[in-house]
Amino acid sequence: MTTSKQALVRAAARNNAEWCAAMSRSHGLAGEFGAQAWTAPSRTPLYYPDAVTLVPGADPAALVAGIDTTAAGASVKDSFADLDLTAAGFQVLFEAQWIHRPASVPAPASDLAWDVAGDPGTLRDWALAWDDGGGHADLFRPELLNDAATFVLAGRSADGRVVTGAVASRSDSDQVVGISNVFALDGDPDTAWPVVLNAMNRLFPTLPLVGYEQGDDLVAALRHGFEPVGPLRVWLHGEPSASPL
Repeated sequence: MTTSKQALVRAAARNNAEWCAAMSRSHGLAGEFGAQAWTAPSRTPLYYPDAVTLVPGADPAALVAGIDTTAAGASVKDSFADLDLTAAGFQVLFEAQWIHRPASVPAPASDLAWDVAGDPGTLRDWALAWDDGGGHADLFRPELLNDAATFVLAGRSADGRVVTGAVASRSDSDQVVGISNVFALDGDPDTAWPVVLNAMNRLFPTLPLVGYEQGDDLVAALRHGFEPVGPLRVWLHGEPSASPL
């Protein structure tokens, strides 16, 4: 990995850890940023990791010691795909690619309007659309609206329904914006990305975007101007249940 790509991975990992910390705070859970990782001593919300490494070569023993492995589903986001946590009872849940999109790349056109959720009702509408009947819309609580670095983007159809969206997380320290939870009710990422990218061009015209994707979602992101910059792994303690974000 080149120096410039490693710097992008570090920025993306830090951004993602800040987003995981914000989601945990909205559930009343406190985590801690250390030199090597962000860790949460209590189990984090569904889909969210208990630790995110911030630098290559993090100490596995210290990392595992900072989280609760007695509760089912503990997970670690191995941001540089360079750890082996099998001896601590973990297995690889999935692998993905960090992605980066320069601010200078134009956004494709979209016919959908968008807004940023600014009240509990709008957030609830967004969460129900994101969940699409899965039973986990309550994951996104009103307390999340208190986080100044988090922007919940809702793309709306002509009749005002939320049909696509994402979460944007700004990192002032690294001057990047992280994109996660990208969805479209029609299941087509080519519906979602133009809305998200137009919103980003309006909200943060000078900042690059980072995030991570895998499989067909990665292919779609690359189609919309992102580039892969480095691998990551998510490790799960025990048997798989739900994939952390």
